[in-house]
Amino acid sequence: MSLHQIAVSHSFLLSSRSAYTLNPLLFSKRNRFRISLSHSRFTSIKHRSFAVAVSDNGIFTSPELAKSFDFTSEERIYNWWLSQGYFRPKFDWESDPFVISMPPPNVTGSLHMGHAMFVTLEDIMVRYHRMRGRPTLWLPGTDHAGIATQLVVERMLASEGIKRVELGRDEFEKRVWEWKEKYGGTITNQIKRLGASCDWTRECFTLDEQLSRAVIEAFIRLHEKGLIYQGSYMVNWSPKLQTAVSDLEVEYSEEPGTLYYIKYRVAGGSRSDFLTIATTRPETLFGDVAIAVHPQDERYSKYVGKMAIVPMTYGRHVPIISDKYVDKDFGTGVLKISPGHDHNDYVLARKLGLPILNVMNKDGTLNEVAGLYCGLDRFEARKKLWSDLEETDLAVKMEPHSLRVPRSQRGGEVIEPLVSKQWFVTMQPLAEKALLAVEKGELTIIPERFEKIYNHWLTNIKDWCISRQLWWGHRIPVWYIVGNDCEEEYIVARSAEEALMKARDKYGKDVEVYQDPDVLDTWFSSALWPFSTLGWPDELAEDFKRFYPTTMLETGHDILFFWVARMVMMGIEFTGTVPFSYVYLHGLIRDSQGRKMSKTLGNVIDPLDTIKEFGTDALRFTLALGTSGQDLNLSTERLTANKAFTNKLWNAGKFLLQVLPNRDNVSGWQNIEACKFNTEGYLLRLPLPECWVVSKLHMLIDAVTESYNKFFFGDVGREIYDFFWGDFADWYIEASKARIYHSGDDSVALVAQTVLLYVFENILKLLHPFMPFVTEELWQALPNRREALIISSWPQTALPRSTDLVKRFENLQALTRAIRNARAEYSVEPAKRVTASIVGSEEVIQYISEEKEVLALLSKLDLDNIHFADSPPEDAKQSVHLIASEGLEAYLPLADMVDISAEVQRLTKHLSKMQTEYEGLKARLNSPKFIEKAPKDVVRGVQEKAAEAEEKINLTKNRLALLKSTVMLLQ
Repeated sequence: MSLHQIAVSHSFLLSSRSAYTLNPLLFSKRNRFRISLSHSRFTSIKHRSFAVAVSDNGIFTSPELAKSFDFTSEERIYNWWLSQGYFRPKFDWESDPFVISMPPPNVTGSLHMGHAMFVTLEDIMVRYHRMRGRPTLWLPGTDHAGIATQLVVERMLASEGIKRVELGRDEFEKRVWEWKEKYGGTITNQIKRLGASCDWTRECFTLDEQLSRAVIEAFIRLHEKGLIYQGSYMVNWSPKLQTAVSDLEVEYSEEPGTLYYIKYRVAGGSRSDFLTIATTRPETLFGDVAIAVHPQDERYSKYVGKMAIVPMTYGRHVPIISDKYVDKDFGTGVLKISPGHDHNDYVLARKLGLPILNVMNKDGTLNEVAGLYCGLDRFEARKKLWSDLEETDLAVKMEPHSLRVPRSQRGGEVIEPLVSKQWFVTMQPLAEKALLAVEKGELTIIPERFEKIYNHWLTNIKDWCISRQLWWGHRIPVWYIVGNDCEEEYIVARSAEEALMKARDKYGKDVEVYQDPDVLDTWFSSALWPFSTLGWPDELAEDFKRFYPTTMLETGHDILFFWVARMVMMGIEFTGTVPFSYVYLHGLIRDSQGRKMSKTLGNVIDPLDTIKEFGTDALRFTLALGTSGQDLNLSTERLTANKAFTNKLWNAGKFLLQVLPNRDNVSGWQNIEACKFNTEGYLLRLPLPECWVVSKLHMLIDAVTESYNKFFFGDVGREIYDFFWGDFADWYIEASKARIYHSGDDSVALVAQTVLLYVFENILKLLHPFMPFVTEELWQALPNRREALIISSWPQTALPRSTDLVKRFENLQALTRAIRNARAEYSVEPAKRVTASIVGSEEVIQYISEEKEVLALLSKLDLDNIHFADSPPEDAKQSVHLIASEGLEAYLPLADMVDISAEVQRLTKHLSKMQTEYEGLKARLNSPKFIEKAPKDVVRGVQEKAAEAEEKINLTKNRLALLKSTVMLLQ
């Protein structure tokens, strides 16, 4: 069986928690580096039976066969995980479960970078805790997205020439369900493409029967407690959609607009007695109920208490009042109060006891209150009204003015503040408990600074409008009596049958009922998500008992109030428990320039296109390197760098497979499998490079595990990246080549092979939550894998390490760097091996000389001409003197590195050129005209160039002096 063969059949993926045990024969006092390959000290093991070879099973590909990791294999790997049931929680592990409810994306959605961010972060948490041995549940699902879905289907029907109202409610709902069945799985499949290890057997939809039952139960319980009521209040109204929309579904944009100045005459006054009002929405003047000025504004004090005549209303009078709310400096300092069409005016009118006057129909046209303008669209009415005001000499002027325009997130139309009869939830009693949960430490918000925002919103909370004038969604469980004009009398019930029974008990057997046509706000069902998905209101449901309360809620910081706070309030209200212990908030994904991604700017980055070009692992790793709560700038350069990281991992795996023993080398694998690194005694017997890399690995495991536990995912990624690339790949893999290729001793080579395998497979474990595909592929390519990486055990923490030996190897690294720098400085040919004299104390020379082969390989020294001593060599004056660290120096004979005569000629010519450039710079600086007229930053730049040139000239002169003295001594 070839080296790249592997077991993948689930029946052969046996549980294994065995640690590496270091064979004491490796490092006996008599022969520290030699391994006995005799079978006499080991129990013979039988060849393990492997079901399918990596190269033949169509799932995994070995680095031996592929130049780089093939991104197209990601879907095959994912489907294999799924088929093996790895995403489902296992209850044979004795530990508290780790549970995350996925923020349900809209069923109409398609993958964007926001989805990619939350999937990446949540999957990191889930994979980490699964490997830690905790029963892990990541519960997925989608949201029915009332407005968005209804819009999509209405557009589809419109393309067929059909209107929603023509179909009727039942037929329309049927069409929506058909659309959902056909297209609703798109976002789910795209989320899978990101590697989401959710338990798809528990996937939920907010209109599922179970979740719908929870929604009705929640409404009824809140109503029974007096927390749900019906009333006419100010809402965000979408004239096109014909429904109220939540604050979250309103987006504000800065747009150029107009400020209109209009005269309001004072009743009973002369023609010069008028107030000029500045407004951006003149069409709402038909809804004016008062004119307000600031109490300390002396310009208008004489009019307070009088009446003003509203223009174009046939003489309708409104009072002129004073209130500190008025901004004296805005416009003219006079405010028209139109409480039916402005949120702030509405609040002021309720405070002052003013009437509410609505001038607009629900389709955005003006109603009969507007008189002659009745039936006109609001924007058409604005144009006609202004024209008429000009004709009647009541128009003063128009001027450009920047507006903050509220637009519908779905349709893009301008939202109309409108007083409408809706259903509301009284929030204050619920908010008080949610505030207390954070105060008592029952809920932790990460990052902590968002606690202030959470507290501020809940402290100043307003009642929640939960009704929507849609056909797609959870129908409000309220019924009215047919023939009864008073809708103040209604019945709340769990079903139509129950409603009819209650109605007959109260009004007689012949009574008929009809259901409220409105549906509940989508956020109402989403607020129940952490527990409705687990079986609530059936608190005896198995999943509810096992997995509630959940552990973590991860989402974007922009919906902290709209969703997170509401889940906290509803969770406490209905279950008596905070629904999750932690809230982790991520930031927005921006482009490389820090701009918000938008189609208008043309800077939107598609995750699926990114995956095709860079791979899922590179995308995930890039997204995960951000800081919680901070926006992340995404650039092609970052993605390219992390694709290179994927390739580096692949190449490291390829190297390991080339140098590990053949699979049929029974004694070799016996020695490797018998090794362990979990005791200090064994660790200290390792050669210096091996002890160093294992110690550094053990330090990394502790640091990374701590960062995972603190949710510092950016730190995790950077720590693993730095160790793998900076320590393992750049140093240890190179050092191991001295053992494997140049030692001439199989036992010495086996030490390096064992350490290479131990370190690499632990790197794969640490990195798997971030980069699941390439790590699983590499893991499966390694020989003797007894289980999939996704369910392998997390590396043990608090393993031994030697800081003293780490410092010793760092000295060896410093010496190597110094020699490499000298070679580069003197342009030594890459293939040339040079002589070196290493000088240091007896202790330092002892451990450095033991690694003579490693030093020679890494520094490209002549192995037969490396000398160790406690004092400088005789030819020190003809050598390049290097100080690597305190007590460790090196001398490299110049004659051995370069052709001295040729180098003298080259440097002399180069020096002449540098001096000419330097003199030119000095001439500019000595010119008063240049100093006086040139910009300061230009002068500073020339000064810096001159200083740099002077430094280079001095260095070159010193080197020339050394070379010339060497020539003289050699003659």
